[in-house]
Amino acid sequence: MGDERPHYYGKHGTPQKYDPTFKGPIYNRGCTDVICCIFLLLAIVGYVAVGIIAWTHGDPRKVIYPTDSRGEFCGQKGTKNENKPYLFYFNIVKCASPLVLLEFQCPTPQICVEKCPDRYLTYLNARSSRDFEYYKQFCVPGFKDNKGVAEVLRDGDCPAVLIPSKPLARRCFPAIHAHKGVLMVGNETTYEDGHGSRKNITDLVEGAKKANGVLEARQLAMRIFEDYTVSWYWIIIGLVIAMAISLLFIILLRFLAGIMVWVMIIMVILVLGYGIFHCYMEYSRLRGEAGSDVSLVDLGFQTDFRVYLHLRQTWLAFMIILSILEVIIILLLIFLRKRILIAIALIKEASRAVGYVMCSLLYPLVTFFLLCLCIAYWASTAVFLSTSNEAVYKIFDDSSCSLTAKTCNPETFPSSNESRLCPNARCQFAFYGGESGYHRALLGLQIFNAFMFFWLANFVLALGQVTLAGAFASYYWALRKPDDLPAFPLFSAFGRALRYHTGSLAFGALILAIVQIVRVILEYLDQRLKAAENKFAKCLMTCLKCCFWCLEKFIKFLNRNAYIMIAIYGTNFCTSARNAFFLLMRNIIRVAVLDKVTDFLFLLGKLLIVGSVGILAFFFFTHRIRIVQDTAPPLNYYWVPILTVIVGSYLIAHGFFSVYGMCVDTLFLCFCEDLERNDGSQERPYFMSPELRDILLKGSAEEGKRAEAEE
Repeated sequence: MGDERPHYYGKHGTPQKYDPTFKGPIYNRGCTDVICCIFLLLAIVGYVAVGIIAWTHGDPRKVIYPTDSRGEFCGQKGTKNENKPYLFYFNIVKCASPLVLLEFQCPTPQICVEKCPDRYLTYLNARSSRDFEYYKQFCVPGFKDNKGVAEVLRDGDCPAVLIPSKPLARRCFPAIHAHKGVLMVGNETTYEDGHGSRKNITDLVEGAKKANGVLEARQLAMRIFEDYTVSWYWIIIGLVIAMAISLLFIILLRFLAGIMVWVMIIMVILVLGYGIFHCYMEYSRLRGEAGSDVSLVDLGFQTDFRVYLHLRQTWLAFMIILSILEVIIILLLIFLRKRILIAIALIKEASRAVGYVMCSLLYPLVTFFLLCLCIAYWASTAVFLSTSNEAVYKIFDDSSCSLTAKTCNPETFPSSNESRLCPNARCQFAFYGGESGYHRALLGLQIFNAFMFFWLANFVLALGQVTLAGAFASYYWALRKPDDLPAFPLFSAFGRALRYHTGSLAFGALILAIVQIVRVILEYLDQRLKAAENKFAKCLMTCLKCCFWCLEKFIKFLNRNAYIMIAIYGTNFCTSARNAFFLLMRNIIRVAVLDKVTDFLFLLGKLLIVGSVGILAFFFFTHRIRIVQDTAPPLNYYWVPILTVIVGSYLIAHGFFSVYGMCVDTLFLCFCEDLERNDGSQERPYFMSPELRDILLKGSAEEGKRAEAEE
């Protein structure tokens, strides 16, 4: 072995030397990176203070209840609008503005009404008919018919026109539908704009579609919410099935690692093959059907994704994607067949380690619970911060008044000096905002909220990685397994991580959080620059996004291995990261042979679980199968629960496989350390099991000879 080691060591750091006293994770250790621990505690105190301030000033009712032009909520009990749950817009087209999503308010007069208008009617026609009493309920409260038509419309006392509407998210939206290819509102194909001229309904729709399609986005969000309300229990059942399958797979992997890996590989190939077959059958079935040959480009974006499933091009694209994925996996399996045998040996060893530390399979639940707390605190704080603005009233005047857009007080405005200077002006609710120091700092507080979420979430993940690494390292460095294994290795590792290495975990999480918040800021700037035609700025932004994405991936990889070294040696973050990096560089061939191949096999396992549950969800929610007498509920978009089940299944499978992944990474680093410290003699025996030693050393020797031949 002494002749082989230089091939793996290279010039990256100094290999570990033999130490007869080293028996695994060091127990006599001290606190590391104390300064970062203090910074984390201070940041948490500040985060709690921000939450308290947000909860004091915020009002989530601005999101739940619609708000009229006077800043009063519609449908809230105990107010004068208690029996008026719906918000009516005088001019719905003006709501097509990005500011609506940020300020929860449209730049048009709005009132609370008992029900949405159900007929087409103009103010001019209503005034001279018996429908005027019906029309007046859509005018501002306290409206008196003592003005002329022009004055009423000028002052915004009544809408110029009523359009048949339907309530959506407690707001009245035009009941636009298509009849024989013609867009209509109610039974009308045109509407009157209030100035005596009639316009096509298409103009109304196009105006409402401007500014990123705010109305369509709201409708889509509401329909998705409705789908969740009727299918949530079936989604939970699907996630429970995914959890059961994942747990069963992990248990079988513990006892039948080799067989399960090959079964997993074959099943992934079969599932992808069935997907290709199903896409081909759908592609063939649509041949000759009217409208099925329309291209995706010509169709454009549609909020109802079911439309795309009636196109042959959609199924052709799915079939090509699945075929490419199938070919790539088969080719990788062919070229990596020998390395897969070596990786299976490492997975078998990981299965033994997991078997002796069975409670490690439940630790992802702890991580999941802590992450849920982080997400809940971040989301609630973000909502309270975004709704902590105050109602801002501004002066509106159609004439050339110098005081237009100035802030005002609606209670004192009629007797104020501004009212005398601008007789035709009116003080109207403009938006939610504020001009105090707190309101000017809201954007910064939102950024701090997001940054603390990333920091705490990364800290929770780091705590889990150090805990699992400490438990599995205790298994590896036990010379007589399992006799030398300490009692409760998982709890011991968890206690050491919190007691001694909170600062180191905070340091690693902080570095990653900084990169992630920079990526969020870059995404925000990219959205703002999309309207610009500066190609250099777009190219620069793309390069920056790519660089920071790569940087984040590298830091995650480095942190993961640094946490393993922290769990074993108890060193600070920088020392652990340096030692882990140099150790991997001295064993770069083994990294490529073992570590990444096992990651590939675990990815296939996740795809198998996700694919199986996804296919089951697809057949159920599309009413192709029934469970006993129950069937899937009627949905607006059946892809909503299907995608939710697929994403949730992947997260669940990833949670279970992350235990095995951390175990493999820990055993791999311990294996590399073992090779450097010991030589397999009676005086310096290896800590690895005989089966692992025979396969890994043989595979590594073959890779070393191959590398020499290539040189």
